Amino acid sequence: MLKGLDPLLSPELLFTLRAMGHGDEIAIVDGNYPGVEHARRLIRLDGHRLIPVLNAVLSVLPIDDFVPEAIFRSTVKAERDKLDPVHEEMIDCCARHEPHRQVVPLVGQDFYGRVRAAHALVQTSEPRLYANIILRKGVIYPKEPGTQAAEVDPFVY
Repeated sequence: MLKGLDPLLSPELLFTLRAMGHGDEIAIVDGNYPGVEHARRLIRLDGHRLIPVLNAVLSVLPIDDFVPEAIFRSTVKAERDKLDPVHEEMIDCCARHEPHRQVVPLVGQDFYGRVRAAHALVQTSEPRLYANIILRKGVIYPKEPGTQAAEVDPFVY
């Protein structure tokens, strides 16, 4: 356990999030998603639902602000604008962390193709269908000169 980190952030998930670079994407998917077939790197979070996992990831992952779209959700079949309750919960969760970013629907093969190209896939036990989301990693900007940021020298112990 670590201070200030959601316990859903397992060592493997933290390692993956830290190892991702700017522009890399991570998919968080439901229990029915074909994770083994679609993942370049598969992280299993069995026993956990999607929204708490999404909330934990967004608590540490910066979202890309260099592109107009950086958060994507799956759709109910080919119904691009239909929102199931889980989609509304995903949108609300993202809005709490990234209020200026939209969650963009991607239909079927567009979503699947993006997941296959993602840096990693997190498989939850979410039982609701179409509960899948992709996050594109952004950057942490350096502190402005003259601000009261604690200086840490990584080479001084």
